[in-house]
Amino acid sequence: MNAAQIKPLLEPIRSFLQCETPDEWLAEAQKTENLPVLLRDHMVCELKAAQSAMLLIRRYAVDQASGDALLAWLAPYEDYTYRLIGDWRTLPQHNRLQKKMIPRSDKPYSAELIDKMVLLIKEELHHFYQVLEVAEHYGVAYDKVTSSRYAKELLRHVRTHEPATLIDKLICGAYIEARSCERFAKLAPLLPPQLSEFYVSLLRSEARHYQDYLTLAEQIAGADISARIAFFGEREAELILAPDADFKFHSGLPQGAVAA
Repeated sequence: MNAAQIKPLLEPIRSFLQCETPDEWLAEAQKTENLPVLLRDHMVCELKAAQSAMLLIRRYAVDQASGDALLAWLAPYEDYTYRLIGDWRTLPQHNRLQKKMIPRSDKPYSAELIDKMVLLIKEELHHFYQVLEVAEHYGVAYDKVTSSRYAKELLRHVRTHEPATLIDKLICGAYIEARSCERFAKLAPLLPPQLSEFYVSLLRSEARHYQDYLTLAEQIAGADISARIAFFGEREAELILAPDADFKFHSGLPQGAVAA
């Protein structure tokens, strides 16, 4: 994929986000010594994206049996990531849902939420495995990594009554996905060839995700949510531009740096 093909994918993402990734973060990201944490945290981010989608389906769209099937689907990935159990090379054989999801009749948006989120989970788990392949190529062994502040701080602003809670979570999901794509594009020219090609491929496959989240949020709200989208855009930009001592895939301005 060349620059001309990337541009139409990135333009709506850049318009949606309220700031660009600072050059100071990119300078840290391209340092050889930071490659292990970048890859390890990216891998965990892919799993967390799948987990977040799974939780939305379980909480809002399916019955208990379907929810249990979703838990079983992600279990081998969680075992490896959090407990270092299993061989990562066998994970692709687990990337399939063993049960048809049954939408809840009391939630009119259940079927669409299931369709969009199940597809997202499959893609995120595939990317999870691909990050492990790239890490092996560069001699980076997986080890546990602590979470960054980014998603936790963003979700701290979610309202606590329904359907506002669900709408806010979907908006947060949109920003997390959009920021990931923006960073894939920013990082690609700065990294070793195989990793650069990988991030470009991720941009192509994940550019749709943030729009899926927004579409669901708008449909469920049944009203204008532009003010809420703008609110979370401001919070997201604050996190990206605020000093951050912990370098991660979604971390903010490296501590001590001054944004241009």
